[in-house]
Amino acid sequence: MLLALLSPLLLLATAPPAGAVGSLCLPSPTAACIAGTVRSDVGVVPNVKLTVAGPDGTDQEVVTGDDGKWNLSVPQEGAYKVTLQEDTLPSGVAVSGSNEVTVQAKFATTAPALIPVRTSAYVSSTSKFDELLQSSVSGLRLGLLLALASIGLSLIYGTTGLSNFAHAEQVTLGGILGYLLVNEHGLNLWVGGLLVVLICGFTGWFQDRIMWQPLRRRGLGLTQLMIVTIGLSLALQYTFQYTVGARTVRVLQDNPSVRTIGPITLTNQSFAAMGISIVVIAAVGFALLRTRIGRATRAVSDNPALAAASGIDVDKVIRLVWTVAMALAGLSGLLYALVTNGIKWDSGMQILLLLFAAVTLGGLGTAFGALVGSLIIGLVVELSPVLGMPGDFKYATALLILILLLLVRPQGLLGRPERVG
Repeated sequence: MLLALLSPLLLLATAPPAGAVGSLCLPSPTAACIAGTVRSDVGVVPNVKLTVAGPDGTDQEVVTGDDGKWNLSVPQEGAYKVTLQEDTLPSGVAVSGSNEVTVQAKFATTAPALIPVRTSAYVSSTSKFDELLQSSVSGLRLGLLLALASIGLSLIYGTTGLSNFAHAEQVTLGGILGYLLVNEHGLNLWVGGLLVVLICGFTGWFQDRIMWQPLRRRGLGLTQLMIVTIGLSLALQYTFQYTVGARTVRVLQDNPSVRTIGPITLTNQSFAAMGISIVVIAAVGFALLRTRIGRATRAVSDNPALAAASGIDVDKVIRLVWTVAMALAGLSGLLYALVTNGIKWDSGMQILLLLFAAVTLGGLGTAFGALVGSLIIGLVVELSPVLGMPGDFKYATALLILILLLLVRPQGLLGRPERVG
C-alpha cells in the first residue's frame, strides 16, 4: 500500500527528459523533484498516468515505468497537486482513499507523493481483526515514541516538581535537527542521530546551568517556573518557524522499504525505531533500578531534603535528569520525524497534550508509570478510528479516557496516593 520514494541522489547518470518512463530527476539549487512508486499489495503497477498541477496553474503528465516508479522535475517551489488517473489502473486495482495528494516542492530536494492503491481481492479479504492488529502495532509504535519523551518529563517532575510545558519543543527540536543534519547537510543517519541526541542532551544541561538552577536558588515558586516554561515553549516554536518555515519535514535518506508480517505492514524504519526505543527505555529502567546514580535520582524524587542530608548532591542529580530528559526527547523527535508523517514547527503543541496525558495516566513523577501511560495513549489514538471514532477525535478520545480514569484513581495507574488534609 505504500509508495517507495525515488532516491535520485544514489544514482550517477545523465537524466533523460523529465517525466519520461525510466527517466531520472536530479534535484538542483534551481530545480525540485516530485517522485513516487505506484505499488499495490501484490506488486508495482506500471503504465499508470499521473497529472501534476503546479502553483502557477500549469499541468504536467507522467507515466509509471515497469518498476512502478515515476518522477518529475519542476522549475519552481510551492504546492503541487498530484492526481492519479484511475482509469489507467489495471482491472481489479483501485485507489485506497483519495486519488489526489498535495506536496510541497523545494529546490535541491525530492518530495514524495504517496497515493496507496489496493487490489479488490485484498479489500475483500481484509477483516476487522486484521485492521485492529495493524492499528495496534501502529499504536505500539506511537506509544514507544511518546514514552521516550514522557519518561524524561516525568523524571523532571519527580525531582523538581516542575511541569515543563517546553518539553514537547525538545521533541520538535530533535526532529528538526535530524532533518537539518541528515537531509540538508548529508550526514549518515546514524551519525546524524547520535549528534542529535548529544546536542539535545547538551541543551538540557545548558538550560539547567544558566536558567533553572539560578531560578531555584532564588526561591521562585513552581507557578512562576511553569510560566517561564510556557514562555520558553513559545520562543522555541517561533525559532523553529524562522529556521525551517511552516512546512512539515521528515528525516529521509533513501527509499523506505516495507516489511509485511501477516496482516501487519510497516516500513523497516518503523521496526528499527521501535527496536531502538525498547533498548533505550530498558537501559533507562536498568539505570534507575540498578545503578548508584539511579538510586540517587529516586531518592531525590522521593524526598530532596532527606537526600541532601544523606550526602547526595541534589543539584548534580537534577542537572543529570535535565540532560538525560532532553536527550531522550530529542531521540523521540528524531524517530518521530523519521517514521511518521513528519514534524513541523508547532507539532509540540499537539504532542504536549499526549505527553501530559501519558505521565498523568501512569502517575506523575514515576518513570515506569510514564511508560505504561504512553503505551495506553498510543494504542487509544491509533485504535479509535478503527473502533468507529472520527479521525479528528482520536486525540480527544485519549484525553477522555484519562479523565475517566482519574475520576476512579486520582494518583494514576502506578502513582502513590497522597493524603489530603
